[in-house]
Amino acid sequence: MSSPASTAPLLDLSAGSIEITRQLCDIPSVSGNEKAIADAIEHSLAGLEHLEVLRLGDAVVARTNLGRDRRVVIAGHIDTVPINDNLPTRFETIDGVDYLWGRGTVDMKAGVAVQVKLAAELTNPSIDITWIWYDHEEVSDDLNGLGRLALTHPELLKGDFAILGEPTRSEVEGGCNGNMRIEVRTFGLRAHSARAWVGKNAIHAATPILNRLVDYVPREVEVEGLVYREGLNAVGISGGIAGNVIPDECMVHINYRFAPSRSADEAEQHLREVFEGFDITVVDRAEGARPGLDSPLSQEFLAAVGASAHPKYGWTDVARFSALGVPAVNYGPGDPLKAHADDERVALEQITGCETGLRRWLAGAV
Repeated sequence: MSSPASTAPLLDLSAGSIEITRQLCDIPSVSGNEKAIADAIEHSLAGLEHLEVLRLGDAVVARTNLGRDRRVVIAGHIDTVPINDNLPTRFETIDGVDYLWGRGTVDMKAGVAVQVKLAAELTNPSIDITWIWYDHEEVSDDLNGLGRLALTHPELLKGDFAILGEPTRSEVEGGCNGNMRIEVRTFGLRAHSARAWVGKNAIHAATPILNRLVDYVPREVEVEGLVYREGLNAVGISGGIAGNVIPDECMVHINYRFAPSRSADEAEQHLREVFEGFDITVVDRAEGARPGLDSPLSQEFLAAVGASAHPKYGWTDVARFSALGVPAVNYGPGDPLKAHADDERVALEQITGCETGLRRWLAGAV
């Protein structure tokens, strides 16, 4: 399962997590080009006696096998969105806060750096750990490296609890909302616009769809103590073929973010009720994930990292763990509002804070 020899540089794992973040960011790894960074992680951890290191495509898995009675899975993606003159990294200070600036600093190489450093240094954790660094998170779902592992090697994702290192400002965000996209269509009859009364305008016929969206009141739903905010919004509309033709078809593209108390099937049924009488096509659906904070292990984690839990409104790969019956949370350095931004930057204190919290828990949990 190992990859052939590579010219990728080894990471200096004796450095602090801030410097390792910089090392990782300065290895360009736009989705589809993750081999070099996967090589760097794999070869830097290879040979450590306390880890079993596996390479599956451009995903790297490192596991302890110490016979502990519980196992946690900690994962992070190694790819980024395209670079836009924001590499190499640099340090900067804004309003008294020290940052590392550059593509990937937030999403999510700071989280990966913390994970890689702890994987190397925690030789005798109190819980067995599976570390996963995976490819193709920033592109279409069918390429997602964690999804690929879930299909081909689901045993590698098994554990009593999972943590995804997505940026959360080093706070804990439990579970995630589900996500669904639908296309709602109206139909009419083409005619010359000079004689519009001969035809039937499909765009005009979409007015009730938009009115239902305007009148819709999204729910706020409490799930295991966390309040998730839902959302139902038009995100696109199309129709018409020419400036002098009455359109015979119109499509409204709608996105629904639903609380994890509702399954994708239930979400679809809800949308069919909201838009009853219209032609509906589901084009994308993803189950949400419950918070996963009601187990003793998750409570130990919250206490150790000194954080209170918040809901995750967006969809993340924690849902892949949830689908396998593994409760999962998001926990990583970086402000998610700066993910993918041209001025992407992570506060240094969040990197060290995340490392301290995870180290405390993994070294001391019972």
